[in-house]
Amino acid sequence: MEPGLEELMPRLLPVGDCDLAEDFDPSVPPRTPQEYLKRVQIEAARCPDVVVAQIDPRKLKKKPTVNISISGCQPAPEGYSPTLKWQQQQVANFSAVRQSLYKHRNHWQSQHLDSNVTMPKSEDEEGWKKFCLGERVYSEVDALSDNENLGIDYMKVGFPPLLSIVSRMNQATVTSVLEYLISWFGEKKFTPELGRWLYALLACLEKPLLPEAHSLIRQLARRCSEVRALEESKNEEQIPALNLIICLVSRYFDQRDLADEPS
Repeated sequence: MEPGLEELMPRLLPVGDCDLAEDFDPSVPPRTPQEYLKRVQIEAARCPDVVVAQIDPRKLKKKPTVNISISGCQPAPEGYSPTLKWQQQQVANFSAVRQSLYKHRNHWQSQHLDSNVTMPKSEDEEGWKKFCLGERVYSEVDALSDNENLGIDYMKVGFPPLLSIVSRMNQATVTSVLEYLISWFGEKKFTPELGRWLYALLACLEKPLLPEAHSLIRQLARRCSEVRALEESKNEEQIPALNLIICLVSRYFDQRDLADEPS
């Protein structure tokens, strides 16, 4: 560093001249505070002004992307928007579910899971999609198996969001699974299995929301409005479910710019 430039820069470690031993060696561990600060100054002076990181693109698992959107939901088609009274009732019901879940979480955590229930690890995206939606929905297989009448095969139809399951999920896992399912929903159709899990995961989200969760639920509400706008009949069974998710995101989690205007 040029001497003149150093005079213009503020000292982050304002250490003046200090009496250091004649045998001071900056390469060995400091023995006094003065030696430590002096060593930091020497190392800082040796740092280059510009550092370029060498990144191997082959080691990146996914392309880095940043999705920023401030757009609201698509308006509900005529006759599809729920009444304000209906929305208020759904918020009240949802609030009661959350309070009950919080109150009894420790009890449900202590309940043993059935032997056929193996919860995937938090980072196992494909495992969670199959666990929640079932192999039939996940793989988009419509045909029923020959063994369907022998009992419920949860690996095929998906595990329901039982309290004994969701109570074991910490906030990091709740957010991760919510992200996995929203990602799946971004390209697939809405199903009852998906709706049940989305409702349960929203019930498990703690307030105030973390930034990642905040972005996810807004993305979810927008996707629900897109799917709703494509429905040809307001009598479709999934319309109330889509309205419900939009309602909870906008009115319970205070994303009012996404709220449906009462019909």
